[in-house]
Amino acid sequence: MQDSYKAALEQMTEKFQRTARLAAEENIIPYKSEHGTWVTSPYDGNSWWTGGFWPALMFQLYAFSRDPFFLEEGRRVEALLVEEFRTYQYLNHDVGFMYLLSCGADYKLTGNTQSRLDTLHAASLLMGRFNPAGFIRAWNSPQQTGFAIIDCMMNLSLLFWASRESQDPRFEKVARIHADTTMREFVREDGSVSHIIEFDPESGKRMKEHPGQGYALGSSWSRGQAWGLYGFTLAARNTGNPEYLATALSIARNFCRHIRPDGLTDCDFCQPKEEERLDNIAGAVAACGLMELRFLTSEDAFMDAARTLVDGLLDHCADFSDASMGILTHCTASYHDDGAGRHTNITYGDYFLAEALAKLCGTDPMFWI
Repeated sequence: MQDSYKAALEQMTEKFQRTARLAAEENIIPYKSEHGTWVTSPYDGNSWWTGGFWPALMFQLYAFSRDPFFLEEGRRVEALLVEEFRTYQYLNHDVGFMYLLSCGADYKLTGNTQSRLDTLHAASLLMGRFNPAGFIRAWNSPQQTGFAIIDCMMNLSLLFWASRESQDPRFEKVARIHADTTMREFVREDGSVSHIIEFDPESGKRMKEHPGQGYALGSSWSRGQAWGLYGFTLAARNTGNPEYLATALSIARNFCRHIRPDGLTDCDFCQPKEEERLDNIAGAVAACGLMELRFLTSEDAFMDAARTLVDGLLDHCADFSDASMGILTHCTASYHDDGAGRHTNITYGDYFLAEALAKLCGTDPMFWI
């Protein structure tokens, strides 16, 4: 079975050796592939939150193949992202996604000292978003001063890394406080999670839940479930906190109950039965989280579920042909179309597919730790 995963990763490598050169020629950060070409971010230019996934994909393929082209291409986009420190106004809590997976990945693979400093810079920006009332603020609008979202559980890895790297406990303390708030206010009794919670920015009191990118208020947007699953698993691995592990287990078991027989992932676990709306990014993220959870618990059921998800993606939604730039199809940014893509290829789906395959092949550099 591992041979088939290695073959798929080799196919990814071969395809991106061709298609990534086109992105380099245009000096862009690809966001998605449509109609045989690369498309850049729908909003905020190079400050769009997904920018780090392209260099992460390049660095992941470099770790597997040692082809210097991938290192060069990863560093090209890493430099573009570092320029966004000066723009600043569009950066938000997703600097973890942007910089741990670009600058941090470069430092981890090569020891690049400037990349280390740039990653610490990003960690300081993320810590600066911490509201002492108990949460990390998500976005920058004056109407969203009290908003926090489940996605930020993944960004906490930047803070855990920064505390280890700098020997400064402040970063980890902020991460723990935010994780504690998320555990208390986002995670429901059945193991599902909310996407957006609004807090009173003065007192920290929970004010209301917002539907976010899911089907409806109170539903279960699948990628939000995957962020929670993987994010709490990483928090448990970083801290050893048994409450974080228990939370990850609860979310994981709920997610596994919703895996389709074909291994694909509905966009929202509460969407109408007649609605065929997939988000394969959620399945790829969850597969990575489940494999890490199996590492922490030795429960083989999590590895079995991860393989089901990866097999579903490879069997039904992986396009290795020259007709497209990217690979993973049927990726959906938001249940209610927000202009960021529906049932299309999106780059961070490709990244998490590559990470999942690398875990199965034993080559994952684990950029999150």
